[in-house]
Amino acid sequence: MGWLYAGVMSLLLLGPGAVSADCDWPAWQRFRQDYISEQGRVIDPAGDRHVTTSEGQSYGMFFALVADDRDTFERLLRWTQDNLAAGDLTARLPAWLWGRNERQQWTVLDPNSAADSDLWLAYDLLEAGRLWQNRRYRVLGTLLLQRIAREEVADIPGLGPMLLPGKVGFAREQDWTLNPSYLPPQLLARFAGFDGPWQAMQSGNRRLLLEAAPVGLVPDWVVWQPSRGWLPDPKAGSIGSYDAIRSYLWVGMLADGDPDKAQLLSHMKSMVELTVARGMPPERVDVLTGEASGSGPVGFSAALLPLLQGTAAAEVQRRRLAERPAGERGYYDAVLTLFGEGWDQRRYGFNRAGELLPNRGDACTSSR
Repeated sequence: MGWLYAGVMSLLLLGPGAVSADCDWPAWQRFRQDYISEQGRVIDPAGDRHVTTSEGQSYGMFFALVADDRDTFERLLRWTQDNLAAGDLTARLPAWLWGRNERQQWTVLDPNSAADSDLWLAYDLLEAGRLWQNRRYRVLGTLLLQRIAREEVADIPGLGPMLLPGKVGFAREQDWTLNPSYLPPQLLARFAGFDGPWQAMQSGNRRLLLEAAPVGLVPDWVVWQPSRGWLPDPKAGSIGSYDAIRSYLWVGMLADGDPDKAQLLSHMKSMVELTVARGMPPERVDVLTGEASGSGPVGFSAALLPLLQGTAAAEVQRRRLAERPAGERGYYDAVLTLFGEGWDQRRYGFNRAGELLPNRGDACTSSR
């Protein structure tokens, strides 16, 4: 009777209108057609380079999991392991960038890791193992999470254990470079039940999202110095843009019962106010002065839908998405649309424990 209990609990968690019948997800079907090769490679066509990142692979696996697309999930996993991890994800973290080199050979272009992608890969595998009752995925996800803890986490003075953006290049003698968008709080909640630094990391991650955004606007990159606190990154400055947009997305999608959600939503109201006043999200903000510039692409509108719930601006952004959907060469817009609009259409959610709640019933076609 375990399957019956699990099914009933899933419906209760998803709320009224959730049923067990499958439903199509046109945005996922377009993404699979436009960006995923037959071999399982997510291709970013920007600049005609047609590169693949570990980010794209991990996001693709998440969307395949939401859509219950087991064949695509397995193809994406196999390509990732074979090409980014030299055939063994249990032995090494995946390289973050793959493409064509100067000799016109398709190969790894940068062997460094990308910690956000690695965490999403671990999450995808753990949740696929849970939802699909697949022991291989559970074991691989657990081993990958352990390797992330060993190779991409630093015990930072004044903060405690924190996720570094990659294995190499972000920790120096007196300061550490961090990216607030790299660690969604719901993923940390899911990992908190595993051995390692994850539970202890939750307080530092909350501080990062709050303290590095003094006026409620999140930076793309930030530096921590124990003697001076949070400082602008020397390269990126005090700008929040294409990375930071994901921080608002993750916070907006937190479960209603999450203990940090109310505080984080209240702190990030500056982005809501800017979007309401301008009619669309800004492309760039100065996180110290609050100055905004440019018009964010359509993916930004999708990413902010969870944060905008209950405001008139949410419907304005839905209309913008309907009128200007992400095109076949807009990989990042398409990704943000699948995340934000997919959540807004009730295709999935998260519970307080960070578990994925896919909804493949009738309710997935109606906005929240």
